[in-house]
Amino acid sequence: MENQDTFENRVDLTKLKAGVEQIREEIGKVIVGQKKMVDLILTAILADGHILLEGVPGVAKTLASKLVAKSIDVDFSRVQFTPDLMPSDVLGTSIFNVKTSEFEFRKGPIFSNIVLIDEINRAPAKTQAALFEVMEERQVSIDGTTHKMEEPYIVLATQNPIEQEGTYRLPEAQLDRFLFKIEIGYPSLDEETEILTRHAARKGSQLEGVSKVLNAQDIAAYRSTLNEIVVDEKLLKYIAEIVTQTRHDHAIYLGASPRASLALLNGARAFAAIQGRDFVTPEDIKFLASPVLTHRIILTPEKEMEGVTAEEVINQLVAKTEVPR
Repeated sequence: MENQDTFENRVDLTKLKAGVEQIREEIGKVIVGQKKMVDLILTAILADGHILLEGVPGVAKTLASKLVAKSIDVDFSRVQFTPDLMPSDVLGTSIFNVKTSEFEFRKGPIFSNIVLIDEINRAPAKTQAALFEVMEERQVSIDGTTHKMEEPYIVLATQNPIEQEGTYRLPEAQLDRFLFKIEIGYPSLDEETEILTRHAARKGSQLEGVSKVLNAQDIAAYRSTLNEIVVDEKLLKYIAEIVTQTRHDHAIYLGASPRASLALLNGARAFAAIQGRDFVTPEDIKFLASPVLTHRIILTPEKEMEGVTAEEVINQLVAKTEVPR
């Protein structure tokens, strides 16, 4: 009887892994390659974190976001950020109702479960600041009233790293609110050939054949299992050591905050879960170090002038941090 109890207390990740595999298949019907991007997006959704997708135009940032939203049975909205966008265009505004002689709050597009913000770096500081509260606290305060967001609540934002004209650098406080920054590169020759082959054979919309796999209840249930994913004390210290090093490295002007350590811990638990494991390994932490930390540090001007990237610096830090045995 004792053995049976022990068995029942183990984390059952069968449904979670099957659900993730189904979503991978649905996205794979349309997107060629990009396995790392898909895994990181699914990890962030499970870890209840927001995602910043960075890449040149045409590498399927927006399409990937739409596909993920379509494979999950929740509300989805899209906001195109522009230099003239006002906070009320995003959050909503109070409108006077003549019939009732009262002000009514009309919700903006930010009120949804999965919100896609296209070209987030095109809006000015005032509009960027409007996202601070909703991204951190999952609520919006307008005219003295607090409006709570429904779970799950995920912001997927895209930005182009190359084009500078008409763009604004994201405030550090906002960058820190993204769990991951996912950099999307060009496809390989074989992948690009496959993209052309599929496009030539396709009839109808790219999103037509994508089925809904999970719903809000599934995600809530899967999230509740994350606290049961085992993280050894040595791995907690390993995470702390990696993040602490960002504050003392000569190449880094501004290091990562404790929020980065928590992001790495929560992300590692979620990543282990989607692999079907109920424990975190050092490899999970290594894999997630770059997506979690690159947008949370600022390199020294000298290193930036040398053309060194944040990813290179983080990879070097991880390489020289002793892996627990």
